[in-house]
Amino acid sequence: MNNLDTRTFIKYLPKAELHLHIEGTLEPELQLKLAKRNHIQLKQSTVEEIKQTYHYHDLPSFLEVYYSALSVLQTEQDFYDLAFSYLTKAAQNNIRHAEIFFDPQAHTSRGIPFKTIVNGLYRAIVDARALNIDAGLIMCFLRDYSKESARKTLKEAINYKDKILGVGLDSDEHNNPPLKFVRQFEDAAAVGFHLTTHCDLDQKNSIEHIRQALELMDVERLDHGTNIVEDPDLVQLAAHRKIGITSCPHSNSLGNPVMKGKEVIELLNKGVKVSINSDDPAYFGGYINDSYNAIAQKFHLTKAQIIQLAKNSFETSWISQQAKTLYLKEIEKYISNNDIIEDDK
Repeated sequence: MNNLDTRTFIKYLPKAELHLHIEGTLEPELQLKLAKRNHIQLKQSTVEEIKQTYHYHDLPSFLEVYYSALSVLQTEQDFYDLAFSYLTKAAQNNIRHAEIFFDPQAHTSRGIPFKTIVNGLYRAIVDARALNIDAGLIMCFLRDYSKESARKTLKEAINYKDKILGVGLDSDEHNNPPLKFVRQFEDAAAVGFHLTTHCDLDQKNSIEHIRQALELMDVERLDHGTNIVEDPDLVQLAAHRKIGITSCPHSNSLGNPVMKGKEVIELLNKGVKVSINSDDPAYFGGYINDSYNAIAQKFHLTKAQIIQLAKNSFETSWISQQAKTLYLKEIEKYISNNDIIEDDK
């Protein structure tokens, strides 16, 4: 056993983040700053008052709080500030690569031009390279909006294909299965976008939605998605196809007080490429190192398991094989420099 405690070990472990909503990084301090800048009158006037609104018991009640905060995002500089603030924290968490969700419909529906959103976020990504972190954008369709809205959003996104890695699907899953957007996903794949979709925890028809995503829509990752353990055939398929599953311990606690930790361990043991991510850290009390620490502590993860989670995050990212190899070598160097035994159980 090496002499690094688990928290310190996680802090300096190179990792990627693949499930992070940029709108979910809007900290109260920045929300107040942007409201003042844009002359927006919020119902709350202090950080404490904003945090007092963070009471949610399920996905719809969370989304109500989440979307109401977005009114402060108005200009390209606002989106830049939001993204650069997250990327600064990501670098402090030793995230080496991040793939960042954004929800354009949540903003275009308020009259914000698509280009304002993308250009602000992308400019922050470029500047953050100076922090020794690289990043890309994933445009998500809001699944509780219409298929026509998704079609129009994809049409706009294609104009910015050089700035967007892929497409995803998020928001309220109830009565909005993945198959609702099969045409939009086919069109996105046809122009070269990568594909992922949220398959939220313990939803009505969870397994059927996962089946649709994997068998009919050919997604490369499932976001959340740990309900897959309920179907051994789908678990085997995910392992065979090296599907990434992006688990988020803190937000998992919204509907599951044990963070789906047993499911994460089961997936690891079955060779599925599950990773750990922070989802909406401003709203659930922790960035990626906090997420790793939470599940590691509660489920007594070994360093070998933690290392595998980090390796999975790079292996299921949408970067070149050469870049993956370089990042995996960083992990190996970190292990070697600290005399960490990978099979430490």
